[in-house]
Amino acid sequence: MILFGAILLIAGLVFGIPILNTVGVILLVVGLALAVAGAVGRPIAGRKHYY
Repeated sequence: MILFGAILLIAGLVFGIPILNTVGVILLVVGLALAVAGAVGRPIAGRKHYY
């Protein structure tokens, strides 16, 4: 999710499409939040790891 968000963010910047920037930032934030929560051992939706 983090990688896909980064790709969308870069594509949005290169092609000048604002919606790609918005979706890319949202995916990056959600992906980072899930990664941090998984790294500290907090289970999310019954799963200890998300990958």
